[in-house]
Amino acid sequence: MRVVVHGGAGGVPDEPAPRQETLDEAAERGVESDTALDAVEAALAPLESSPRFNAGVGGAVQSDGVVRTDAGVMTSDREAGAACSMSGVEHAASVARVVHSETPHVFVSGDHAVELADDFGVETGVDLLTDETRERYESEDPPRGGPREHLDWLATRFGSGGDQAGGGLENGSQGDGDPGRAPDHDTVGAVASDGERFAAATSTGGRSFALAGRVGDVPQVGSGFFCTEAGGASATGAGEDIARVTLSRRAAGYLEEGVGAQEAADRAIDEFEEITGSGAGVIVLGEDEAGSAFNTEGMQTSITYK
Repeated sequence: MRVVVHGGAGGVPDEPAPRQETLDEAAERGVESDTALDAVEAALAPLESSPRFNAGVGGAVQSDGVVRTDAGVMTSDREAGAACSMSGVEHAASVARVVHSETPHVFVSGDHAVELADDFGVETGVDLLTDETRERYESEDPPRGGPREHLDWLATRFGSGGDQAGGGLENGSQGDGDPGRAPDHDTVGAVASDGERFAAATSTGGRSFALAGRVGDVPQVGSGFFCTEAGGASATGAGEDIARVTLSRRAAGYLEEGVGAQEAADRAIDEFEEITGSGAGVIVLGEDEAGSAFNTEGMQTSITYK
């Protein structure tokens, strides 16, 4: 089994060492699995449970004060499953797997995805807010009206594509009172191979101060994740721009052309930056190697083989 995981592309985290330890533990957990699909789900579970990352517990808070989780998973036979806009669901990747393996569909959303999770034994009703994320949201004088008021409120908080991946807002503010910190870039992802099949998965809490119900790149096939017989990829960064250029699909496409995983990752990020000017990162796993690339200040990864 081979497993590579990432903890998000963006600014340099305040405490990189414990984050790296959690990533290493996640990769080790994944590599003990029987199949590639088992491995990516197992690897993401502890990351979704850690408030150090933006997935599950401690996920980004949307404009109405709710954390909504998204995830997607795909295997090398082109079977895919995704779920989004789930309140109270810590392990979004497990719900994406239910969609992949138990339904004839690719994508299920909102309350219906939560009901599906509950019916298949994925825990729901979890309080995903932490003291930090709750206080941060409440300190921003949150809106109380309809979507137009929310849009006016988030106009100076959601940020540009560069900000979404760890840069500053164009006016120099992060929207959280700390212009040097990017707390929302910590989407998590994993790619695995069991020697017969590949699997790729990505999970997120989205982006703080996004409009309630916003869905970014993560659960979109080809954007946040993609997988073929040549290998798989998981992306992280400026979600709207990643979706516009289908970053993971581009990286996996290079694998299909016979390019090595590291070169595939490098090419995909170079192309992404040229098209969008935004920040992102991607991990890639092919037949012979794993690769990662990013154009932000940092992206922590872990690779484990067994």
